Amino acid sequence: MIALSLAEIASVTGGQTYDIPDPSVQVTGQVVRDSREVEPGSLFVAFAGERVDGHDFAADVVAAGAAAVLGTRPVGVPAIVVDDVQKALGALARHVVERLGATLVALTGSAGKTSTKDLIAQVLRSKAPTVFTPGSLNNEIGLPLTALSATEETRFLVLEMGARGIGHIRYLADLTPPRIGLVLNVGSAHIGEFGGREQIAQAKGELVESLPPAEEGGVAVLNADDPLVRAMAPRTKARVILFGESDEADVRAENVRLTGSGQPAFRLHTPSGCSEVTMRLYGEHHVSNALAAAAVAHELGLSADEIATALSEAGTLSRWRMEVTERPDGVTIVNDAYNANPESMRAALRALAAMGKGRRTWAVLGPMAELGDEALAEHDAVGRLAVRLNVSKLVAVGGREASWLQLGAYNEGSWGEESVHVSDAQSAVDLLRSQLRPGDVVLVKASRSVGLERVAQALVEGAEGEVAVR
Repeated sequence: MIALSLAEIASVTGGQTYDIPDPSVQVTGQVVRDSREVEPGSLFVAFAGERVDGHDFAADVVAAGAAAVLGTRPVGVPAIVVDDVQKALGALARHVVERLGATLVALTGSAGKTSTKDLIAQVLRSKAPTVFTPGSLNNEIGLPLTALSATEETRFLVLEMGARGIGHIRYLADLTPPRIGLVLNVGSAHIGEFGGREQIAQAKGELVESLPPAEEGGVAVLNADDPLVRAMAPRTKARVILFGESDEADVRAENVRLTGSGQPAFRLHTPSGCSEVTMRLYGEHHVSNALAAAAVAHELGLSADEIATALSEAGTLSRWRMEVTERPDGVTIVNDAYNANPESMRAALRALAAMGKGRRTWAVLGPMAELGDEALAEHDAVGRLAVRLNVSKLVAVGGREASWLQLGAYNEGSWGEESVHVSDAQSAVDLLRSQLRPGDVVLVKASRSVGLERVAQALVEGAEGEVAVR
């Protein structure tokens, strides 16, 4: 974080200082909520959770070098006491962002947010110092913590914004006002919570509504291939840039193809020129993510060649998202188990089919959460798609929703041992260990709550013991 005195932090957050002999002492380290991350000069943010109360660690963090604690009560060591820690954290983030000279880029969407954010960060940091959301810390706590990690040297700040309902993105955008806003897509993720795709589109579009007008540099980057996203254009005063495979897109891809190993390649077109891209990532769905990143980078002054080079060199920064591991026996494990929705399931299955040409393929799939009334139809459709893509073996893991996956495959013509339903992760591991052959390709994917990354980890490690399952 940029250096701030404890007195200034108290003023910004509306807090009272306690046990602080010298309010001019500066916070020069990171703002953290995990006591294990404290370093000299840190500000420790004490949240009181259901199981753990951060205030209980106050003495320990100050002993480890923290300048002070931001909490809701005095703790016997230097502290700034506020009524609401979350609101105080947000106010501090806004104060720091306003002091920075960095360009703030925000993005949202139903699928691909984290992968696209990682691509944008890798492209931009090839040009200048860039700070970006780690993993998927995209909520009202993770977002301000990321913003507060920026320093005077930071030129680009890339923030992923998630939403669980109407008003959430508006709140996040108010904390960290972006100049460039990117909307990837409107899909089925969390559709049970939102109540329909139109409501999801309403929530995601809050990002473009928050942008400054075009004459002040505001830019809305919208997916030309998604009608619900493209329809957001009238909701913003910012200049609109379209990306996608549509001929009308300002930044688009032509001659899209997959290499023999399933990695996308295409010719990138931007308003300033064209260049060839061959990605290290797996799956055709990354083309749209790459175009989104390219559109942002073009707006920030990178040439087509610079963008293409950075996209071709970009790797996976966040765990369990199409994370590919080759075992010594030739078995390929694709750990895409961080999360799942119908769109990302279909993309992952198509990537598996492309990667597995001439090889035996396994789709180890678990339930997709928060689909509401669409749960049965969506799980059935994914099971059917696995058959249509000629996936050799479908292993559906879990309860009722997993049985719908297997039933969809069965009704599409997957009989005998081509598809199977198992009760839990350990059963899946046991089955795979007994039947995998050298050269097989295994995709593991489910919603985060299912914890199927443990299946992938067990297969990668080749352990003989049981896998720990939540």
